[in-house]
Amino acid sequence: MLDYIEALRLRSLHTTMRKMELSLKSHHSTISEFFKRADAHNLTWPVPDGTTNESICSMLYPERANDLLGLRAQPDYESIHKDLAKRGTNLTLLWEEYETKARNAGLIPYKYSQFCDLYRKWAQTKKATMRIKHKPGDAMQVDWAGTTIPITDCYTGEISNAYLFVAVLPCSCYTYAEVCSDMKSGNWLLCHVHAYRYFGGSTRLLIPDNLTTGVKSNTIYETVINKSYQDLSDHYNTAIVPCRVKHPQDKSLAESSVRFASTWIIAALRERKFFSVSEAQQAVLEMLDKLNKRPFKKLAGCRYDAFINEEREFLQPLPAEDFEPTVWSTAKINRDYLITDGLNKYSVPFNLIGEQVDICLTKNRVEVFFHGAKVATHKRLDKYRKDPVINPDHMTTEHKKFLTYNAEDFKEWAGQIGPHVLKVVEYFLSAGKEPEQGYKPCSSLKRLSGKYDDHLLQEACERVLALTSAPTIKNITLLIKNNNIKVTKEPSSSKPKAKADNSYAFVRGYDYYGKDGDLK
Repeated sequence: MLDYIEALRLRSLHTTMRKMELSLKSHHSTISEFFKRADAHNLTWPVPDGTTNESICSMLYPERANDLLGLRAQPDYESIHKDLAKRGTNLTLLWEEYETKARNAGLIPYKYSQFCDLYRKWAQTKKATMRIKHKPGDAMQVDWAGTTIPITDCYTGEISNAYLFVAVLPCSCYTYAEVCSDMKSGNWLLCHVHAYRYFGGSTRLLIPDNLTTGVKSNTIYETVINKSYQDLSDHYNTAIVPCRVKHPQDKSLAESSVRFASTWIIAALRERKFFSVSEAQQAVLEMLDKLNKRPFKKLAGCRYDAFINEEREFLQPLPAEDFEPTVWSTAKINRDYLITDGLNKYSVPFNLIGEQVDICLTKNRVEVFFHGAKVATHKRLDKYRKDPVINPDHMTTEHKKFLTYNAEDFKEWAGQIGPHVLKVVEYFLSAGKEPEQGYKPCSSLKRLSGKYDDHLLQEACERVLALTSAPTIKNITLLIKNNNIKVTKEPSSSKPKAKADNSYAFVRGYDYYGKDGDLK
């Protein structure tokens, strides 16, 4: 509606039509039409006391009196406000629905521009202007605060820095903050999990800055999200939309909330001394509750009230289980077919030796992928262990046999061969701190038994024990070979070979000639 009283005042000051259009925000034809009707009714400035725009409208525009008689359909602003918060809705759609409903009821609807103006005026009185730009539950903006919190070591007095993570819901400005010992990927992901848990739901969009822990690259052509960050996005059914490089206004509310949190959390705690990150986090949570319940300066209520009344119901439900942060890396499998999580080693199938694999680390699991297929899974150890974690199914046949070895089996086998072999085995098993340290030489001795005759092995063990009290596999092997008589366990030929007569050095012997006595 044109501000009729202001129009009369401006005309009395001889204001140009162009300036009137800008001041009254109305077209010159509408203003000219009003002046014609005002002149016809001798209405000039100053207007009589008690005159209102509504009374002037009723006098000059009797055809619009239907509005005053209640024939103009009044929008249900409360319902419009709630519907506007839903995804995919806008004022154009809601106005069309309102117009159809009004005409079906035999009432006169407002035009679209009037409809929008009336809604915005209502929204302004209900502290809802911010929700016109940001739909409830639609996005969460995240960032690290630039200011750190000092943590003092209670033993050495050394001071280290702790970092403040901030997440904000743009619609209600409801804020979450958490203290972390570093800004690495693990803490970055866990802070998102804790933020969603604090809000009681997830959002359709997740808007971070271009940190390397979350975004690999963000160019005008494509955006590449870190694998772990993408897994979190999939788990909470949200889409990651990083702000443009060097465009912090894309997440201006996060930026302002970071500054707000820095002032009312970090600065407010500047006189306190913290001796651990957990102690600092507890203090931050206390300050965070005060921050969210701090009254708005220009609007009624506070962040907490706006969140509870207007945003919480629009958040997406959380999954049954919290997301478990993952850290991805690649590795080439060595000959020992082991990979590491930085603390302990874990096995993979031996046929992947020399191949490149992807390693997924969570708090409780170690998973290995080859060309996208999972090939190994282990429970992750939280403490260092000297021996690697090995799945027997990943081992070669020879290595599987090694796992079945035990001291009693070695002794039983050696006793069947002979007492000297048994004595050598007992030495191998007792030479180290643990019997397992002797399994390797015992298995090597057992392989010699499969290659040479048992009595030859027994003789070699006897001779080496006569020479030294610390026999080795190398000494035993050399003694067997130096005997120059290699007797295998394969069946020998039925035809005995004639023994060469070596009485004279120049006699070549039977073996030198062929069957018919011809020279070779």
